Amino acid sequence: MNRDGQLQIEPRLHDLGDGFLVRRVLPFRQRRHVGPFVFFDHIGPVDLAPGRGMDVRPHPHIGLATVTYLFDGAIRHRDSLGSDVVIRPGDVNWMTAGRGIVHSERTPALERAAGHRLHGLQTWVALPREQAEVPPGFLHYEADSLPQVERDGVQLRVIAGSAFGMQSPVRVFAPTLYVEVRMRAGTRLSVPAEHAERAIYVLDGELHVDAAPLPPQRMLVVDNAAAIELSARSAVHLFLCGGAPLDGERVLWWNFVASDRARIERAKADWLAQRLGQVPGESEFIPLPES
Repeated sequence: MNRDGQLQIEPRLHDLGDGFLVRRVLPFRQRRHVGPFVFFDHIGPVDLAPGRGMDVRPHPHIGLATVTYLFDGAIRHRDSLGSDVVIRPGDVNWMTAGRGIVHSERTPALERAAGHRLHGLQTWVALPREQAEVPPGFLHYEADSLPQVERDGVQLRVIAGSAFGMQSPVRVFAPTLYVEVRMRAGTRLSVPAEHAERAIYVLDGELHVDAAPLPPQRMLVVDNAAAIELSARSAVHLFLCGGAPLDGERVLWWNFVASDRARIERAKADWLAQRLGQVPGESEFIPLPES
C-alpha cells in the first residue's frame, strides 16, 4: 500500500494445461474484496484447437452471485434450475447461488468442433448477509441490453451497477461498480468517487493512473475518496470494479462463500449428500476437495 491509499495486485498464475492460463486477482492476502467482489479471475486468452474445449463439471455454490463476461469464445451454462444458455462476447451471465445451486460450464459443440479462442472474466460478488439464503436464480443479458457511450475517444460500458450517469439492467444486491473501458491512445478519463471502493484492472495497453504507470494484468485498488485520473499512452482495455463495502468479512472455501464457518460446513455436507441439486442431463460432478 502506498501513501496515497493505493494497492497494486499482481495476479497469481494458474496453468490448467495446454496453454490454458488463469490469472487470479482476488482474493489477495492484503485485500480479500473490493466492494462486493470477492473473486476476480482473468481467463485466457487461449486458442483451443478443433476437438478441444473447456469442461467444468457440475459443481455447487452458495452465498454469492457468479458473473461471466467474455471477449472471445463461448461457454454453455447449464444449472440445477434447468437453465441452458450459451454466453457469447458482450453478454452477461448472472447466477445467484443464494442458498445453493449447481452448474456446469462447457464449450458448445460448434465451437468445440471448429476450434476457437476463449478469453474473458469470471467474478463472484458476495451477497449481503440478509440475502445470502435467497432462492437461487439465473439471468442472461444480451450484449445490446447493456448501456454504453463513447466520449472523446473513451468507450464506457456498464456491465453491472451504475457509473458515469448510466445504470445497467443487471440485477444487483448492493451498490456495484463494474464497467468495461476502452481508451484510444492519448485519451483521458476521470473516474469519480461515487463508489466507496474502487479498483482498476488493465487487460492490455499502457495506462497511467494519477501519472503513475499501471502495467497490464495488474489491479490497482484505490482507497482514497478522490477522483482517479486515467491517461492512455496507447490503446487501453481496462475494467473498473467495486461498490459499497461488504457488510462484514466472508469465509471463502472452494466454491462456497458465507459469513461463518458453520455455514460452510453445512454446505460441504449438503454437497457430499448431493442435496444441492443436479444439472439435468449431466451425471458427472466435481467431488468435494479433501482440503
